[in-house]
Amino acid sequence: MAAASVLHCSRTPFLSKHHMSWQKRFGSRSLSRLAIAVTLTLVAQPASAQLVGSRSVQATSCASAIGGDVRDSTITTVCGMPPEQVVELVRLAASPQAGDRAELMARLSALVPASSQLRVEAIAKFFQLLGEVPVEESQLADRFAQIAEEHRRLLEDVKSLRVNDPEVQALRQQAAAALEIADHVTAFARLTQARTIVTTKRETLAKVLDDQKREEAALVFEQARVELARLAYEQAAQLFAEASRLLPAGDIETRWHYIMEKADAEQTMGDERANNPALVQAIESYRVGLALASRRERPLDWAATQNNLGNALRILGERETGTAKLDEAVAVYREALKERTRERVPLHWAETQNNLGLALWRLGGRDTGPARLQEAIAAFREALKEWTRERAPLQWGATQNNLGIVLDELGERESGTAKIKEAVAAYREALKELTRERVPLDWAQTQDNLGNALSSLGSRENRTPLLQEAISAHREALKERTRERVPLQWAQTQDNLGNALLRLGEREAGTTKLEEAVAARHEALKERTRERVPLQWAATQNNLGHTLSSLGERESGTAKLEEAIVAYREARKEWTRERVPLDWARSLGSEGLTLMVLAQRLGDAAIAKTALSQINTAIETMRDGGNAPSAAYYEGQLPRARALVAQLRGR
Repeated sequence: MAAASVLHCSRTPFLSKHHMSWQKRFGSRSLSRLAIAVTLTLVAQPASAQLVGSRSVQATSCASAIGGDVRDSTITTVCGMPPEQVVELVRLAASPQAGDRAELMARLSALVPASSQLRVEAIAKFFQLLGEVPVEESQLADRFAQIAEEHRRLLEDVKSLRVNDPEVQALRQQAAAALEIADHVTAFARLTQARTIVTTKRETLAKVLDDQKREEAALVFEQARVELARLAYEQAAQLFAEASRLLPAGDIETRWHYIMEKADAEQTMGDERANNPALVQAIESYRVGLALASRRERPLDWAATQNNLGNALRILGERETGTAKLDEAVAVYREALKERTRERVPLHWAETQNNLGLALWRLGGRDTGPARLQEAIAAFREALKEWTRERAPLQWGATQNNLGIVLDELGERESGTAKIKEAVAAYREALKELTRERVPLDWAQTQDNLGNALSSLGSRENRTPLLQEAISAHREALKERTRERVPLQWAQTQDNLGNALLRLGEREAGTTKLEEAVAARHEALKERTRERVPLQWAATQNNLGHTLSSLGERESGTAKLEEAIVAYREARKEWTRERVPLDWARSLGSEGLTLMVLAQRLGDAAIAKTALSQINTAIETMRDGGNAPSAAYYEGQLPRARALVAQLRGR
């Protein structure tokens, strides 16, 4: 039934979010698509190492650490090690055997140069931490650089800040000494002791000064950063919130900074760990931040907060069935652009243009017409005027990826292949900067998106090599997009892989590729649940229906065909005509094609009549929605459907 023409692909966009500097406080559619989150720094800071959510992070991977903030030859040494050597050091560090510990220390002593800013004990602890959390072997060196850089900055801050109380200062020095050897437990304990002293004095002395409140808040803020170093986002957010509450009433700007750090931690947790309640909390925190950043007094802080609020709304809106949060995200980004003008802050203007494009793209995927998608393309092209490859290579690559997504989506609604070919070209451009070594997850996202475009193009042009290349691209993406690391993105790529396998399987003899496609759908549904991501769940159910229908046509009996019909009907429990009319029509029409096969095998005229009715409804909806290729496809099935009804009635 040529089900590939009505598949649903997922593509991922890149999002941008601001990191608030402590040194200077500012005041599916059927095929799933992903866009890459673009990071930009608010003030002069080291280059971002990877794109994570909507705030900027400083150099955290080997590639960027060596040329960025980290100027320690130890980092360079570890980054230059073969992966197997790093894996062996992690194994020794995690081993309970005393002999392994001694071996580790001996090896590190031989490796670490005398000029190293990091002590051997600290480096050993870093390897121990790597052994305690799930990290891909290929990413161990990158994660080592991240831990080491955060350790260095944290240690500098703990050492540099002075307090009036000598006992507290002594405990801070002890914490600093503990951090020298990466003893986070002792450091946290000493900071807790220091905080307890300050808290006791504040509660027992009537003349506690505001400076003591600030000291305590700074201590708690440092505790939160220790938790962030361990990727404990929830605990960090709680401590950032506590630090903000401890500040004197008049410290509005510092309180805003603490609240923004809290919101960033919540958004990261919600985005990376598919935690929707964390995103809801992040939205609330950003709204609190807006109340603390007056547009009149601190317009750029206000605009940065609007930008980050828009990001949280967009991420949550992608997972919900309605469009309220996506509509609000568009409005919030446009508010931010009233202060983030191109003349005033060109790079930040480009950042918000990119994020606006993402929200418009998501809305366009749910509209019947092309207007929102065309607006999204315009926003991405605006962003590229300032985010040039020479000036901001990673952001340029991310925006090329995002542009490719929307071109691909528009191309699927048009009869030709020009837009899809433009999308392929944009993805290939993006991969020139978004390399696996530099930004592995972003590279994987772009590979997945490229696979979708190649699959669509191969299907339209009937070119098997393009479909094979699409399958390879999706499998490349899965090397970084693991279920443990990014469960929803893993599921998305599994579903997209299923699309490419289905299209290739329909062109080959046998059922091997089709069975592989069914397996990929079932894998995707392990994470794409109806409760968690209802629209994406519906997309995968619909795609499962296509695959089972193709299998059913090649097998005797009706079992697979009946399973396909169940899957289509499951999909339409969330893909309703009111929410996503084009997707609803695709599913209805595809079920109609499957019902035709079932009617013929059973000799059932009533089923054939239902099939004809569903195909007609799909044509009308597609035509009204401006999707000419899908309307034409279903129109091409009408003669067979009418002939089948006439044949079965005549029996």
